[in-house]
Amino acid sequence: MADEAALAQAEADEQALVRRLRARDPKAFETLVRAQTPRMLAVARRMLPTDEDARDAVQDAFLNAYRSIDGFEGQSRLSTWLHRIVVNAALMKLRTRRRKPEEPLELREPAFLPDGHHATRYGSWTEDLEELAGREQTRRLVRNAILDLPENYRDVVILRDIQELSTDEAARALGITPNAVKIRLHRARQALRDVLDEHFRRGDQ
Repeated sequence: MADEAALAQAEADEQALVRRLRARDPKAFETLVRAQTPRMLAVARRMLPTDEDARDAVQDAFLNAYRSIDGFEGQSRLSTWLHRIVVNAALMKLRTRRRKPEEPLELREPAFLPDGHHATRYGSWTEDLEELAGREQTRRLVRNAILDLPENYRDVVILRDIQELSTDEAARALGITPNAVKIRLHRARQALRDVLDEHFRRGDQ
């Protein structure tokens, strides 16, 4: 009963905060920023190469949230809605960063023998990209490899493997079909395996 009461109170507090945000109460905005900044910074830092970029993205996200609060329908938690805005702001930050010319993904895709087997023998990976990216020794390598992918493939990997969105959620975020998400994710994972395989087979984890 105590848990149910606490949950009901939390929901009531959030509804009250949303009403104040819609009324453009500056103190309500300050409350939102103080409560959500640590979590949203963690989200942005997993997507962006520098802390400065992450902070810029979160700041942009809070401003976008403040301006679009009337569009919040309350079908999810306020933090979930804000999370999506932060992800979009981080993706926009990635797209506007000056980057070296993109190498076509086809040049990185694994080669196949006539019998259909990989021309390169890959070692076994027992952990997914999210687990590998969480290790201090490999975080930078994995993140740089992901950021080096062409934009369309990079964004799918970030949303599916780093932010752990579902296929449908990633499709909505990117404005493409779920099938396109699956195809891009498969190709991107194969390209990343080719780039990262030598490192992980050496045991530099």
